[in-house]
Amino acid sequence: MVVPPTPENLERAAQIIRSGGLVAFPTETVYGLGANALDARAAARIFEAKQRPSFDPLIVHVADRGMLQKVVREIPAVAEQLMERFWPGPLTLVLPKSEQVPGIVTSGLPTVAVRMPAHPVAQALIRQAGVPVAAPSANPFGYLSPTRAEHVLRTLGERVDLILDGGRTEFGVESTIVLLAEKPTVLRYGAVALEELEKVLGALELQVGEREKPLVPGQLPQHYAPHTPIRIAPPEDIPPLLRKRVGYLAFQEVPKGFKVVKVLSPTGSLLEAAAHLFEALHQLDRLGLEAIYAEPIPEVGLGRAIMDRLRRASSAPAG
Repeated sequence: MVVPPTPENLERAAQIIRSGGLVAFPTETVYGLGANALDARAAARIFEAKQRPSFDPLIVHVADRGMLQKVVREIPAVAEQLMERFWPGPLTLVLPKSEQVPGIVTSGLPTVAVRMPAHPVAQALIRQAGVPVAAPSANPFGYLSPTRAEHVLRTLGERVDLILDGGRTEFGVESTIVLLAEKPTVLRYGAVALEELEKVLGALELQVGEREKPLVPGQLPQHYAPHTPIRIAPPEDIPPLLRKRVGYLAFQEVPKGFKVVKVLSPTGSLLEAAAHLFEALHQLDRLGLEAIYAEPIPEVGLGRAIMDRLRRASSAPAG
């Protein structure tokens, strides 16, 4: 059931979380599929609903420092710096987990990925539930992330006890993930650009490549994929006869000859392009196309996150 985030519906959703159920809710990145992060059986329902492999850990969402202290064993000084600058917001920190966090949430790892979302509906839900909320993206495992409630309804349907409709999400790509080990390390590109992190911490280690056994979500080689085959190529590389049978995901300008074209940002804004990425792919995926071709995006700022998602979604090597 899809409902607006009224006070009554938020309390209903919080009760579902407290009782071990599943609630899909908006964050500033994408919609999350939430359950009580301290309840192993509730967390297991997330894996079941998404058909997610148990080796892929979840992100835990908190509303305040008190909740954070329930799920992590320690908070190093570098974490304090990042929290001061980016929380609440689309940055996930990987920290040593507390004994209160069930092993299923972290896939048996000694660390937990945690963030404090900025979206008012997410904040209200977590506060009213009174528990940290484990929430991956609210979609079948490996499929396109949802940026609207209707995406959740169409792909997960009755597997979710309640869907809170907060409209389209702001950033449209998932959070950036940073491992706070001896040297801070970026594990996933996301809605906080690398350049913004470097303003706070200086140069960072990068481990954003593929992992068969991920440390955090979004590291598997094939992910974020539509059902329609997707390939990355500039329009000039695609023959005219093929253009008539395929869709094209363009960055800024509309190329000629394609069956259908979706433009991510007519103004060339990477922020706007990221916000529209998954929504445009959802639309193209429903058209029964032979294939979707995507234009390469400049790999600066949020362009890194966009290209990361496109490469993992692609059924062929980039470009």
